[in-house]
Amino acid sequence: MKKSDASPSLPASELISQRIADLGGWRGETLGRMRKLIQDADPEVVEEWKWMGTPVWSHDGIVCTGESYKDKVKLTFAKGASLEDPARLFNASLDGNMRRAIDIHEGEKVDESAFKALVREAIALNSTAKSRSAKKPKS
Repeated sequence: MKKSDASPSLPASELISQRIADLGGWRGETLGRMRKLIQDADPEVVEEWKWMGTPVWSHDGIVCTGESYKDKVKLTFAKGASLEDPARLFNASLDGNMRRAIDIHEGEKVDESAFKALVREAIALNSTAKSRSAKKPKS
């Protein structure tokens, strides 16, 4: 993967756009398409740039990350193990207690409505956890 010339002082959204442009080809197109679906599912989602160059989408906590590898684009949901996945989008990291991931290989398509539903469910889970922790009395 080609390193981006982008400065870490740029806004996360610009760094993510630069990553997509740097990837180019099917990986850039895939990451760009999935980013748009995340934004469509939640127009208030926050884009972050963490861990030395990983796109992160958050709303009351991390929703998912978008990593790119030579043979796939991986969307890892931080609390994926707690999410319903009736469309069976999760196809990686299935053994862990917390995370679940969707590996997208060249030429593969993801069910857009099922993906947006998964994003919304992750946000709802984050929001529920946040409201529960806000109600706990501090000791």
